Amino acid sequence: MKLPQSITLRYLAGTVILLALWAAGSAALGPEILPDPMTVIVHFAHSMTTGEFLRHFGLSSLRLGEAILVAIATGFPLGLAFGMSSRLDWIGAPLTFITLPLPKIVLLPVFFTIFGLGDLSRVLLIALATGFQILVVVREAGLSLDPAYEMSLKSMGATIPERIIHAYLPAALPSLFTALKAASGTAMAVLFLAESFATDAGLGWFIMDAWGMGDIEGMFVGILAMSVLGLLLYALIGIAERVFCRWQHI
Repeated sequence: MKLPQSITLRYLAGTVILLALWAAGSAALGPEILPDPMTVIVHFAHSMTTGEFLRHFGLSSLRLGEAILVAIATGFPLGLAFGMSSRLDWIGAPLTFITLPLPKIVLLPVFFTIFGLGDLSRVLLIALATGFQILVVVREAGLSLDPAYEMSLKSMGATIPERIIHAYLPAALPSLFTALKAASGTAMAVLFLAESFATDAGLGWFIMDAWGMGDIEGMFVGILAMSVLGLLLYALIGIAERVFCRWQHI
């Protein structure tokens, strides 16, 4: 999918500005605190050719991808159900908003206790944090749907599944991708923290291990890799939005 030239130029300009700010910070603080961006980029490019670093990058990507799929598979239908049914929303909304302010990362020890120290705990924790945001945004989209659309379909004899497909899904899908974009940063943050404990693989572990060893350059390579992973996630969400919500881009 080819991006418009104006968008490409904007992102290139943004990248140049960020690199310039990074270089200025490195010059001010010193490379022992903030390494020069070109040094980190070269080190990152070299690391991506080694099997060990690719293992960390791939494992983090897998955990993130699985968590996003679980979040969509749970948060989207629940949000849609609450937005469609006032009866379900009567109890669903209070349960959601009472538990929403709880920082999900604090449940990491609980997840480790229940599900063990493997990937399942980390994936479910990321999915929980992301799924809550999906649920809330999709619910609001369902509640804001003009009742006239559903009434028109009902008057034509449409069944409940048909009303969902032709009224609620088109209204909720754009909200799903908006929620995913907003939640991508949360997902990356929880991924980092979840990989910082009781594991020996993943970008979060790589960053903390490099920091503990005093390898500042290696630490920033891990941070850059985490940033690239987050950027790839955001780009994939944008591509999926253009595919599944084509009517918004006509």
